[in-house]
Amino acid sequence: MRIFPLPTIEIPWISPDSALSTMSTHRWAAYLDSGGAETNGRARWSFLCLSPTETLEYHAGDLRRNGASAHGNVWDHLRNMTSTGSASRLAEGNPVPFTGGIVGMIAYEAGLNLENVSSRHSSLTPTFIAASFNDVLAFDRHEKRCWWSSQAGHPAPDLSRAPLSYKTPSIRFRPEQSRETWTDAVRKVIAFIKAGDIFQANLTMRWFAERADDFDELAAYQALRDTSPAPFGAYLKTPAFSLLSASVERFLSLSTKGLIETRPIKGTISLGVTAAETTHNMRLLASDEKELAENLMITDLMRNDIGRVSRIGSVCVPQLSQVEQFPHVLHLVSAIQGQLRPELDAVDLLKATLPPGSVTGAPKKRAMEIIDLLETSSRGAYCGSLFRIGHDGGMDSSVIIRSMSRIGNLLAIGSGGGITVLSDPLREYEEMLLKVAPILKAFEE
Repeated sequence: MRIFPLPTIEIPWISPDSALSTMSTHRWAAYLDSGGAETNGRARWSFLCLSPTETLEYHAGDLRRNGASAHGNVWDHLRNMTSTGSASRLAEGNPVPFTGGIVGMIAYEAGLNLENVSSRHSSLTPTFIAASFNDVLAFDRHEKRCWWSSQAGHPAPDLSRAPLSYKTPSIRFRPEQSRETWTDAVRKVIAFIKAGDIFQANLTMRWFAERADDFDELAAYQALRDTSPAPFGAYLKTPAFSLLSASVERFLSLSTKGLIETRPIKGTISLGVTAAETTHNMRLLASDEKELAENLMITDLMRNDIGRVSRIGSVCVPQLSQVEQFPHVLHLVSAIQGQLRPELDAVDLLKATLPPGSVTGAPKKRAMEIIDLLETSSRGAYCGSLFRIGHDGGMDSSVIIRSMSRIGNLLAIGSGGGITVLSDPLREYEEMLLKVAPILKAFEE
């Protein structure tokens, strides 16, 4: 056993699958899950966070900190929580990128509020959830090594027991709209584009199911991560709300030196049955005029968003519309970078960029107004962001897509896509189904 400068201790390797069972005994917990065969920078580290020292919840004007009513602005409370642990900097030579800090979920509606867009939909989902964790298990999937970090010096949990066996729950999700209703909404978006209101809007819909009395949430997450491994997967568990995510999209990362990166995904095509078909589809996607235009517009939007908080002249696009392969689909992915102004922090970055541009449209505010007009329910956690802010000030976050939410006894998933003037309504509908199919199939009887 090798010991690094406190509070990080290397412990014998255990797979994250085995460690997940410890979440069943915690009312609040978070697992930040890098899944898939790749173990590169975006899919290398996984973190299991247990026993938060503080919690923050906000919904419909009700602000609660540690379960008790609180007053003030939720963003001020978040900044206060991050500053509480700011003295616990990473020790020099510590190999682990996250040894404790804040893990949270910001719903899509929080972004509406930041952009001063009112919604006609009510939402059951908390607008804001955050928890401060000082006990973290870190898994390096690349080197097969495991570390335990505890700011309070707590001993590592006992992970020697065999992993639980999981039985995938059967869930019958029902779509909230018919194909005809949704494609008609696509036509209305195109009409707004032709009228000059917007260039693009991301149109979505949801599927709902009632949670059965014997619903096993941990088994559901295990099924999701087995069928849809993703570099930004996550399981956030709270008493009233849980998020089971297989997100493939980074929203924002912020290094301890202030480097910002966002990686919007826009443009989708199916994988081929054979390697030759996949290569063919990659070429089709890379030359698709509509998909390239969709990605370019969102890239420009995200350049503007991070430019609000970046040093002048620091914003750049090192990757534009590159085809990347994921377990079920191919996507066009771009990367935009900037240098955060020295007087700002991760909270300022989130406030300047929410909701994610890849799930709104351009121009952003008008696109959100049209989205709210045409969609038939609130998005809730879907199209919001899951984030972690370390005690060292660094941050990583994902766009909440390819995900399932539990709100009380209601289960919800969402899917959608970007609509441009070149969109074909039926093709957009099929693309939306392509994205949601792995989740629906994972829980079919």
